[in-house]
Amino acid sequence: MIAALLLLAALGAEPAPAPAAPATAQIAPIADTDIREFAAIEGRKVVGRQVGGPYATADKLLLLTRDDKGYPVVGASAGFPVRQSLPAPPRGVLAVVRIHQKYETVVPGPTADDLAFVAANRMPLFVIGEWARPAPMWEVAWVDDAVRFRTIGEVGEIGPWRD
Repeated sequence: MIAALLLLAALGAEPAPAPAAPATAQIAPIADTDIREFAAIEGRKVVGRQVGGPYATADKLLLLTRDDKGYPVVGASAGFPVRQSLPAPPRGVLAVVRIHQKYETVVPGPTADDLAFVAANRMPLFVIGEWARPAPMWEVAWVDDAVRFRTIGEVGEIGPWRD
């Protein structure tokens, strides 16, 4: 009798909730084509604009999300210290655009901090250089269990992946 009551109580109990998936599990490691093209167009619109706030020289950040109809939008934008690593983005961000005012690498391209951000968060990062016109752009992504990057043309055309 007691066993039957315990069985009924177990069947009537609500199942334990499944553990929540980590935020990075919902993010594609390589950006969808519409996100890449949106980043290429919207990111380059910001090139050359002043950055407001407490930082004299700052990188510009655009956090890309989707609206309620599924279209890419800039969810937030901010100035960010040049020599500081990016923190993990808030939930719902699909990709980040980082606009560098000047290049700090021997060959212009993504910095070590940019590569480390993608390795830690496994989400796409678009890097744009403000130092030239037209502004060069790279996509940094988690591809084949490694961080790789490629060039992005003025309207979203892509080059080959590089290490």
